[in-house]
Amino acid sequence: MRHRSPSLLIGAAIVTTLALLATLGPIVVHTDPLAIDLQQALHGPSREHWLGCDSIGRDVLTRIVRGARLSVTVAAIVVASSLIVGSLIGGAAGLAGGRIDGFIMRLVDIVMAFPGFLLAIALAAILGPGLRDLLIALTAMGWTGYARLVRGEVLSLREREYVAAARALGASGWRLLLRHLMPSIVGPLAVRASFGISSIIVAEAALSFLGLGVPPPTPSWGNMLQAGQPFLLIAPYLTMAPGIAIGLAALGFNLLGDGLVVLNSNRQ
Repeated sequence: MRHRSPSLLIGAAIVTTLALLATLGPIVVHTDPLAIDLQQALHGPSREHWLGCDSIGRDVLTRIVRGARLSVTVAAIVVASSLIVGSLIGGAAGLAGGRIDGFIMRLVDIVMAFPGFLLAIALAAILGPGLRDLLIALTAMGWTGYARLVRGEVLSLREREYVAAARALGASGWRLLLRHLMPSIVGPLAVRASFGISSIIVAEAALSFLGLGVPPPTPSWGNMLQAGQPFLLIAPYLTMAPGIAIGLAALGFNLLGDGLVVLNSNRQ
């Protein structure tokens, strides 16, 4: 008997809340995240500032909301670009087979031999801080998993009757991949993308914490953690707020991915 997974429902609720926070939060919360008020420096949570103020008087709640938009935007762009690049490379390898497949997958293995986050750190350090360079570094870390997944799925599907029929009718390799094979891989890709978004949110925060992400004063959960670290004992809310936000966001997408796994298995 099919039923909805609790992980799917809880994950979808957290992800929906995060998406609403990222899209509508800046409209509802009108405070300028860059506005400095030294009289409110390190002021604790209050009716005026629900999550308190940072060391130069900026409202923490406002910066959390703007940081949510940055994290969701970066994660969405990186996962989408990684999925497209990885799917095209993995699909080409799976359809070609033989030496071409072997050559492409050896390149993938070489990239995967480097720990993903260390590779992102190295690229971010070389390219320098900034949104564009952050996207490039995180995409370089994430595309290989999609390439392996799509290549494996294509190898298992390319001998199916409907694929052989399309090939007999003269369909090109790219048409076979995009029109006939990719629709059958949507489920596994959705699961991979959900876990991927969780990883990218954490990686973006870590790079920003190390000073290799989006530079201040742009609000980012990572650079908020870094800025609040010196005041951990006297103003713990400065690190607790972005830390909880990162944890909840990662948890939501991981639960969503777990739920999608169950959903896909029930459909098979």
